[in-house]
Amino acid sequence: MRRHISFDRLHNFRDLGGYRTADGGTVRWETLYRSDSLGKLTDAGPADLERFRALGVGTVIDLRYPWEIAGKGRLPETEEVSWHNLSIEHRPYDQEAIDPALDPWRYLADRFAEVAEDGAEELRAALELIAASEKPLVFHCASGKDRTGLLAAVVLALLDVPDEEILADFALTELATERLIGDWRAAHPGREPRWPGYGRAPADIIRLFLADLRERYGSVYGYATGHVGLDPAVVTALRARLVEAPR
Repeated sequence: MRRHISFDRLHNFRDLGGYRTADGGTVRWETLYRSDSLGKLTDAGPADLERFRALGVGTVIDLRYPWEIAGKGRLPETEEVSWHNLSIEHRPYDQEAIDPALDPWRYLADRFAEVAEDGAEELRAALELIAASEKPLVFHCASGKDRTGLLAAVVLALLDVPDEEILADFALTELATERLIGDWRAAHPGREPRWPGYGRAPADIIRLFLADLRERYGSVYGYATGHVGLDPAVVTALRARLVEAPR
């Protein structure tokens, strides 16, 4: 199975299948995907749209702000796909303008913590949709890096995927960094990001985030069923939906 699914306009579309769980199970392939903005498909060629349709996606969760969708577009409307806008980030910040003098990974982990606190309602809805979806589902933000990476980490942790796998999944975005920077430059002619780490996704960010979450709530499960308000039955359904038992 291929983790990276190639598109002309999408740079960070990945299958979350194949990761091993603590009890020896395996996350199902071709069931849950993460991506950068599917709004890019509005001006993509027919080959990209055909590749997307071939995945059989039935549900899309768009984690962006409504104003981002208004400015950049959304997945082209289709009868086959149920589209949901769940903006999990409530305090916008300009990542390209991060002060280079800061510790950037600590700074971003702190922004992740804000999202985890502020976006509880939207995160609960996203987890419920993932657990209930009968067809493949994809969730995305703008770059498929931070908001998408946070939700992916929470889902994988709830499936009991070991941290080393969660961190490795997060860091795979770095394979798309050059193309993501290219998109930023195309949208801002003649400019360069102030922060030289723009577009990067080192494992240290998600390591710090998970450590902070566990320090506050005891575990990711405790966070999800406590602060997020997720019914434990949804976690059970999530595991039944996404994990193949050991053979």
